[in-house]
Amino acid sequence: MYTFPDDMRKAYESSPLSFVYYDVVDGAAQPLLATDGFCKKTGMDRERVLAWLSEGMYERMHPDDVGVVVKISREFMQHAGPYDSIFRCRIGGEYQYIHGYGQWQTMPDGKELPVIGYLNVTKTAKDMVTVTENYDLFRKDLFYNDPLTGLPNLNYLHEFGNERVRVLRVLNKKAVLVFTDVYSMQSYNNQYGVQEGDELLRLVAASLKGEFPDGLLVRGAIDRFILITEYESKEKVTAGVERANRRIRKEAKGITSGIRAGICEVQEGQNVTEALDHARHALRRINNDMTRTWAIFSQAADDQYWKERYIIENFERALENQWIKVYYQGITRVSTRKIAAFEALARWVDPVRGIISPADFIPTLQQYHQLYRLDLYMMEQVCREVVTRRENGLPIVPISVNFSRQDFDHTDIVARMNELYEKYELARYVGKDYFIVEITEQDIATGADRFREQLRRIQDSGYGLWLDDFGSGYSSINMFSQFRFDLIKYDMELLRHLEDNGGVNRIILRELVYVAERLGLHTLIEGLEDEDQLTFVRDIGCELAQGFYYSRPEPLEEILFRIRGGQQVKPCETSDERDRYKKQIAE
Repeated sequence: MYTFPDDMRKAYESSPLSFVYYDVVDGAAQPLLATDGFCKKTGMDRERVLAWLSEGMYERMHPDDVGVVVKISREFMQHAGPYDSIFRCRIGGEYQYIHGYGQWQTMPDGKELPVIGYLNVTKTAKDMVTVTENYDLFRKDLFYNDPLTGLPNLNYLHEFGNERVRVLRVLNKKAVLVFTDVYSMQSYNNQYGVQEGDELLRLVAASLKGEFPDGLLVRGAIDRFILITEYESKEKVTAGVERANRRIRKEAKGITSGIRAGICEVQEGQNVTEALDHARHALRRINNDMTRTWAIFSQAADDQYWKERYIIENFERALENQWIKVYYQGITRVSTRKIAAFEALARWVDPVRGIISPADFIPTLQQYHQLYRLDLYMMEQVCREVVTRRENGLPIVPISVNFSRQDFDHTDIVARMNELYEKYELARYVGKDYFIVEITEQDIATGADRFREQLRRIQDSGYGLWLDDFGSGYSSINMFSQFRFDLIKYDMELLRHLEDNGGVNRIILRELVYVAERLGLHTLIEGLEDEDQLTFVRDIGCELAQGFYYSRPEPLEEILFRIRGGQQVKPCETSDERDRYKKQIAE
């Protein structure tokens, strides 16, 4: 059955007027809420009143009136007729004439509830008229107004919001909709109590109204507020939101981060409902970023939102149907120009969207804490394809798989890697050192002690450990005293901007390679694209290189297809075939 918000329940129950809210369950009316006025008229407390209404009301009704009231009640509950009836009911030991008058009321969340007012018509006609008028005024007030803040409510917004926008347009002004909510309202209530929470909501209402006195400010559900006002400039509306937020944080009795807001200009031909949806999307872009108070809707941001929704909603299907594939990019030894290892890269080939870039799906999966599932999926695909590589005579060289710090927060990565190694019986083909875990320097720099301990377990278990993207902004030589990396991968931006700022990256890379050599670490430079870069990399003594100059990422089936001269992929049938393919790959 329907549940009233606490503030609305308190407001209705405290009314001296005599009326009852019902819900319709399986076609029958079930009482939800009775006012103090109704309880007083019956001489019973609220608990007994609700029990009486749900189980014994008709028993107290005069037998001659029961049939008519039941018929009227059923038709009313089915929206098939009005509820307007006078009947006799036994109250205080004797029958009294009661006038029941019902209406349907739309609640803030859109739910329709029947509400019936009960008037004792044995009193004077004057009293009856007065009570009826007061009830109508009370019902109308609550229908369009929020009892806690005194602001208009969602019913008012849906009824008159578009009218407010039209008025602004008639005055040759633009309209903007601001959708706000309060940071961690539930936590505030838990910490300081519901009464203080109500005071905070009143403060939010007063702060926003103080900054936008001419705007239409509406209280939405729970801790949401919607503002429609003139849009003079982005700077003016955002400054008003910022000032309101500062007041809220300063004057609140408890500690709060205040409000955050999504802002959307109401475009020509756009209704309030559409603008409200856009403002909600803008607000979602803030997420848990405590440094931001507001975000403005843009079509690009909206497109990004729906792109992220597609990714997260279809991720499970992508794994099940193997839309995400392993693409191998060669890592080449500089001195011989031959493949020394492969890096496993994730590529999402979607049947609806086509190629979804890793720059889109990896940050999205990380945001929704699903990246560990992708990384373990990639590890399993690589393990499965070891057997295929072996059967087709491809050289068995080390393969690196990318993992993130977040992965280790969700599962025991080392244990899962060991399970996959045993599941595919890879001890027959390769040692654990065939698999290399790549971790970025950003992850290591920001990782906790537990994460760093798991990195040590990776090497203790026999897997390789490479430091990825060194030089991308978090570089610290100190981390080499904490971990015994097998290799350092220098960030591709160092090589890509080799000639910038007087060629300073040439000096940096040369010295970094020298330091790594003194520490006994292998080195690899990413982003190799031309012969001049190759000459530089060889001259500074870097051992390995990776980039499109040597090889493009491609899936295993394309590698097999290519080396077979365009023939269909099939297992090697003889040892001579395997030797021939090995030679082709080596060349």
